[in-house]
Amino acid sequence: MNNSDIYKNTFIKSLSIDKSKFKDNLEYNQIPEWDSIGHMTLISGLEESFKITIDTDDIIDFSSFQKGKEILKKYKIDF
Repeated sequence: MNNSDIYKNTFIKSLSIDKSKFKDNLEYNQIPEWDSIGHMTLISGLEESFKITIDTDDIIDFSSFQKGKEILKKYKIDF
């Protein structure tokens, strides 16, 4: 499984959303599952999946699926 698949699957699993409803343009608070609690669950899932620790500023800036990819590149995660 490549990093893009891991990233997408972590989103789906952490937010407990149906795979068929997932979209690459997903944004924070766009769906009920991605609220503040879901956000922290997602961050935790990403840290575990990629074996990294995400800085507080990056957690706050993590506002969409696409923005998350940009942020993770700072942690040497290539997509």
